[in-house]
Amino acid sequence: MGLLGMDEGTRHILECLEEDARLSHEKIATLTGLSVDEVNKRIKEMEDSGVIRRYKTIVDWDLAGDENVYAIIELKVTLERNLGYQNLVNRLSKFPEVRSARLLSGQYDLSLTVCGKSMKEVAFFVAEKISTLEQVQHTATHFVLKTYKEDGIFLYEQEHTGRLVVTP
Repeated sequence: MGLLGMDEGTRHILECLEEDARLSHEKIATLTGLSVDEVNKRIKEMEDSGVIRRYKTIVDWDLAGDENVYAIIELKVTLERNLGYQNLVNRLSKFPEVRSARLLSGQYDLSLTVCGKSMKEVAFFVAEKISTLEQVQHTATHFVLKTYKEDGIFLYEQEHTGRLVVTP
């Protein structure tokens, strides 16, 4: 259980906000069956406790004409004595190029999503800033060529087959 002890009403509020962060508290109250005052109270508690970190917009950067390059960097690391992954992740996360950092299971230990103005810039960032860290044993860089789906949202028009739905 998390900080707040997740109940069905709190879960429903979070699901509503995750689907559309612009929903009014009145609309969330209608959807959840809670009072507006209760929705306000719970959202405030979740914001104060860090359960809700911030509200986010999903942008189709390709459609917006963004020329940035994104890459997934996998890292195999050796931890410093008496220090866990958190210490290294804190250090890596200070680089403005790093958009996200995740602990993995499997062959690699960490995954970073990074952004740069060109493939060359990203490659130099990995070579000069990431690979030079003492804890980093090996990296694998995967450039993102196209994003089809982000946080559950399709970033392209889905094809319609032109067929009509037939029901018995």
